Amino acid sequence: MRRILVAFLLLLPLAAGFPQDWEKARRIMVADQMEARDVKDARVLDAMRTVERHLFVPQNLRRHSYDDSPLPIGEGQTISQPYIVALMTQILRLKGTERVLEIGTGSGYQAAVLSLLAREVCTMEIRPGLHQKASALLSSLGYANVTARAGDGYFGWPEKAPFDCIMITAAVNHIPPPLLAQLSDGGRMVLPLGNPFSFQELVAVTKRGASVVLEHVTGVLFVPMTGEALKGRR
Repeated sequence: MRRILVAFLLLLPLAAGFPQDWEKARRIMVADQMEARDVKDARVLDAMRTVERHLFVPQNLRRHSYDDSPLPIGEGQTISQPYIVALMTQILRLKGTERVLEIGTGSGYQAAVLSLLAREVCTMEIRPGLHQKASALLSSLGYANVTARAGDGYFGWPEKAPFDCIMITAAVNHIPPPLLAQLSDGGRMVLPLGNPFSFQELVAVTKRGASVVLEHVTGVLFVPMTGEALKGRR
C-alpha cells in the first residue's frame, strides 16, 4: 500500500502540469497550430514557444492552455486562440525597435508576447478588474517593457504617441480615428473589423500620410470593443 501511495505522489506533478510538460505543450502548439499554418516569422514562433500561456489562463482551465481555441478569463472576455495571437503579431512585422500600443489587455498574454518582440509595449484595458490582474501578473513575471493603463482604448494613449504599431484585440465596426491619429506615418495596425456582434474580418492597416492601405487577412470572431466604440452603434 505504501509503495502504491509513493508512486501516486510521484505522478502528481505530471498530472498538475510540471514545467517541462508545459514546455513540451508549447512546442507542440507552435508546430501544429502555427508552423503547420501560415505563421512563418521565426521571432514570433520563438516568442510563442517562450511565453507561458498557462499562467494567463484561469486555474480551472489550465489543462486547456495550449489547445487550439480561445478560453474565458472572466467578465465576459477571453484569451485569444494561440494561432490568432501569433498571426496578429506576425502582421505587425516587428523588428524589435518599435513602440506598440495594444488595445484590450485582457489576460495580459498578448502583451507578454509583444514584449519579446518590441522595444516598448503600452497596453490598455477598459475593465478595471482585468487591468489590475493583468498588470500585476505581467509585473510579477518580469515583463519590464510593458506599461499597462486602465481606460477606454478607443481614445488611445496620447501621452505615449506616436506608436509604430497598434493592435486592437476587440471587434469594432470602424477604425477609431484617435488611434489612427496616434499611428506613426508608415506604421501598421491590426484589428478585427466588422460587426462587433457577429463575424469580422482581420484587417492589416498601413498608414500612408493622410490615407490608409487595408489588407484583408481572414475571418475572425472577437468580443466587441466596448465604451465609446459602441455608443450609438448598437
